[in-house]
Amino acid sequence: MNMSRTLFALATLLATTTAVAQQPAEAVFVQIADPQFGMFTEDADFVQETANFEFAIANINRLKPAFVVICGDLINKPGDGAQRDEYLRISAQLDPAIRLYAAAGNHDVGNAPTPESLREYREHFGPDYYSFEDSGIYGIVLNSSLLVAPQAVSADADAQERWLIAELEKARRSDARHIVVFQHYSWFIEHADEPDMYFNIPLETRRRYLALFRDAGVRYLFSGHYHRNALASDGPLEMITSGPVGKPLGDGASGLRVVRVMHDRLEHQYFPFGNIPNALDVPAQGPARSGL
Repeated sequence: MNMSRTLFALATLLATTTAVAQQPAEAVFVQIADPQFGMFTEDADFVQETANFEFAIANINRLKPAFVVICGDLINKPGDGAQRDEYLRISAQLDPAIRLYAAAGNHDVGNAPTPESLREYREHFGPDYYSFEDSGIYGIVLNSSLLVAPQAVSADADAQERWLIAELEKARRSDARHIVVFQHYSWFIEHADEPDMYFNIPLETRRRYLALFRDAGVRYLFSGHYHRNALASDGPLEMITSGPVGKPLGDGASGLRVVRVMHDRLEHQYFPFGNIPNALDVPAQGPARSGL
């Protein structure tokens, strides 16, 4: 009798575990970064970027996610009209049923943004910080260049911070499953207290903003800029840095990241262009932090 009860308990546990493992996603979205038209040839042309971005858009159209987020560096040379027009031409090929959200990168507004570069970005690409609610996600899109180099645009940087504080409170009171922050620069690459470098947000600013995120219940931060993949965490915060659509650096590979929106978590995996799945609701790849 005891043996029967034990076997029944084991069978019940196995069935429950299998059900969780096979839990379907409530929604799926795609994150990409750094199409960066002109980087391959230092602005001589953008032939390779065109091929890569068209391939990415064609696959996104085929896979039909709920939405796609581009985490900055849409172009390589700030203010370059030809690069901008090519980015806009190809992004317009995205299926209208798939929402597109883009973040400003340092190559879009300059390493040290100015009122003029911000005005030009907003005129051609849209707002440089904003929020959206989509498929259980409360998305907050930041202009991280205002955090890295605010010297010439301090009024804009202060306005973004005030807006963010109010927006985090709205997000916290919303019905969204997850509050997710998207930006170009990574908050950190390996750990939250790492020293300042080209690829992260300055430590003093970083600490202040990470505290805001933790207090608001943010769990996921997505970025680009690094041109390769990196995963790190700070307590409940997961920092997901994705490789580029355009030119990779180091051991990086051009590709896209698939994010599955679950009831209690996000699961994600980066797919190089040679390994994009046939369908978006791919099986879970272990914990949410798996799959560089």
